[in-house]
Amino acid sequence: MTADRSGPPFSVRDVPFSTRGSWFDISPVVAEKTYAEDLHLVSHQNGMHAVLSLVPLEGATGDRAETRVEATPGLLSWIHPAGRVELAYESPDTVRLRGAGLALRVLATARTLTPFSGTYFFHDAAADAHVFTSYETGRRYRVTVLCGTVTDTFGGQALGSGDRGLTVAADGPWEIAVEELDTARPPYAPSAAFGKIVETARNSFADFVDTVAPWRSSATPAAELAAYVVWSATVRPTGLVTRPAVLMSKHWMDKVWSWDHCFNALALAPGCPELAWDQYHLPFDHQDESGALPDSVTHSEILHNFVKPPIHGWAFAHLRRRLSMPLGPAELTETYDRLERWTGFWLTARRAPGAELPHYQHGNDSGWDNATTFDPERVVVTADLSAFLVLQLHQLAELATELGKPEEARRWTRTAAETQAAMLDQLWSGDRFVARGVGTGDTWSSSSLLDLMPIVLGEHLPDDISGVLADRIEAHLTPYGLATELPTSPHYRSDGYWRGPIWAPATVLIEDGLRRAGHHRPADEISARFRALCETYGFAENFDALTGTGLRDRAYTWTASSYLLLAEAHARRGSH
Repeated sequence: MTADRSGPPFSVRDVPFSTRGSWFDISPVVAEKTYAEDLHLVSHQNGMHAVLSLVPLEGATGDRAETRVEATPGLLSWIHPAGRVELAYESPDTVRLRGAGLALRVLATARTLTPFSGTYFFHDAAADAHVFTSYETGRRYRVTVLCGTVTDTFGGQALGSGDRGLTVAADGPWEIAVEELDTARPPYAPSAAFGKIVETARNSFADFVDTVAPWRSSATPAAELAAYVVWSATVRPTGLVTRPAVLMSKHWMDKVWSWDHCFNALALAPGCPELAWDQYHLPFDHQDESGALPDSVTHSEILHNFVKPPIHGWAFAHLRRRLSMPLGPAELTETYDRLERWTGFWLTARRAPGAELPHYQHGNDSGWDNATTFDPERVVVTADLSAFLVLQLHQLAELATELGKPEEARRWTRTAAETQAAMLDQLWSGDRFVARGVGTGDTWSSSSLLDLMPIVLGEHLPDDISGVLADRIEAHLTPYGLATELPTSPHYRSDGYWRGPIWAPATVLIEDGLRRAGHHRPADEISARFRALCETYGFAENFDALTGTGLRDRAYTWTASSYLLLAEAHARRGSH
């Protein structure tokens, strides 16, 4: 299917306007759950920081113009009866803006400059440009006037508190360039006319969506916007980000967490195999001496205080089947070594002396931070962890066989069997899985969907157990998808993070496990409801299970990627 080259329209209140490779976006979202009146240039270097506010002004009065904002992947517009302002990305670090009938004020967001914070503003005589230097991002933002008149500048070289910026007049057509740069570069020179830049940006996205979702049709109406969410949240290697990376969002969730990345890798694998490979391996680039993956990675921060669940064996098995490029011995060996160390972490650092099963030290380690499974205790043996580890062990056995390591393959197969047997013996109560406190030995069950995650074992589970799990999973299915806490539970919260809302990763993992276990009807229903949810409410971090409303961060890439995965699979099943 050939895309409309302009791409899908979207609201910048929900989805930031950006481009592949850029570390900044244009958005009214300036901090967690914080919306400004005007659009801002928001950088994600050294954290999320709103650096510049972009304020259209009525030319006659100089007052703020009440504009309508429209966005498509290649063009952002402020529209007013008196005129309009347009913005497009010329490159990942440069935007061009032009206007007619409206003036534009470019203003430092931070009003106070101290020796260690804020934004300094001055005119750079060497480049004949106006420069904002931001302590928070550690970068400079250079404004070059290409045509038009600057009516005033204010706060130049000023210290302390006050406004800093410039105004481009509305006395005729005007155009400026805004660059995010390090210390210095040659004076700005345009690479092409504004219209050509817009066309190039549109074509770049259209080519991407044709590559990652060639199967899309009117039956998958959210595919193009899902692709835009992923494309626009991709950043180039900078700082501690060692590869091109898909951030979870260019809102405040601007990191790569060490299980989120797997879903983006899977969605990208057929069309963008190199980018998918980079997504899978990026957290492994920061694996520590114990074999643990970091909790998260972003531009200038790597967190090791928690980990994330070992879904990487499950993910790699799917990744290999989906990649459109062959993997040679070098790639397989690298992956095997990294998975071996990651598995070794769970079998050593996370097994108590004499214990057969690994444990979490906090709900955050599971990815289900505040799930009710963790209410009685936090240092806990849970069945989902054992199930993920069993799948990872099976994947290691397959890789070892392929790499000519038969003894290691037998060892991994044996460990997988022993781990699964211990899980069923110690945590299966006859009609449900329980959790067990590592320190107390106490066991309990909960109304969390987390307790049902061993369905990911799919074909490895005994039929009677997978049947019970399938029935219990259906009890969590609302008209919109899988509630992470039973809606009848006294602990259910509509915006309770993992205590009720619908989440993409749980949906994908459970849908896959059910399908591999032969439970196609509930798998089909879960897929259909989640796809309809995204088509109606977008790609939020999570969703109200009883109303479908998007919650928290509204432009989350693992949600978009999960939609692409489920929509593609549905489209391909329908074509056979």
